[in-house]
Amino acid sequence: MALVTTDAIILQTFKYSDTSKILRLITRSRGMQSVIAKGALRPKSQFGGILEPFIEGIVTFQARDNRDLHTLTHFELTRSRQRLGEDLVRFGGASLIAELVMRSGIEEPDAELYERIRDSLDVIQDASKERAESIVLGETWALIAQLGFAPSLQDCIECGRGLAPEEDVSFDYGAGGVRCQNCSHGLPGRTLPAHARDALIRLMVGEHVVLERTAAHWRLLARFLAHHVLEGGSLKSLAFLAETLGDAE
Repeated sequence: MALVTTDAIILQTFKYSDTSKILRLITRSRGMQSVIAKGALRPKSQFGGILEPFIEGIVTFQARDNRDLHTLTHFELTRSRQRLGEDLVRFGGASLIAELVMRSGIEEPDAELYERIRDSLDVIQDASKERAESIVLGETWALIAQLGFAPSLQDCIECGRGLAPEEDVSFDYGAGGVRCQNCSHGLPGRTLPAHARDALIRLMVGEHVVLERTAAHWRLLARFLAHHVLEGGSLKSLAFLAETLGDAE
């Protein structure tokens, strides 16, 4: 049994017994980890009621060999991110980032990925109400690229030709990229106009693009994730965002 101390972000929590919590963490030096915070729900717990999703801190836990659940012994708060709960779109966006990380299958330590997640949560928290939706889309696509699932948008996946900025293309969700108009006949895919492809390229490198019609972008995101990350499944956070944004219209 080894004592481990590392930076960590809480991605998910759930109750375990009447007094304890299990936390799903992304850590800087140990990748994805699950820990049990014994007594966390007691009124006089040493954790002080701070163990909630999106909280960041320095964790210490007892790592057990050949076990998937370790024992949390200390948590030092460094970022609370309480303002994420003040707006449903920002909260849904943070939930989407956390859920996507947990469903991606990435387990090994990756300091750059940790920084990407941390920065995404901070940017989403600080987003204005008017720009929150577009920023959530951008941070989600940037994370997808960081995870290694980015679609091919610059070249035709059929003939390999580099695509001009003004070209409309066909997006094939299953193949994970776009085809030029000459190669798209009789093959699966949906039309992706040049301006939408340009926006998507910019989103994946972390630019915050002002999007006038976001519904099509959400559909594209959901279908792409279903094919390449979720194995045909879905994300609760995407459903929450769809309902929230639909109510806001």
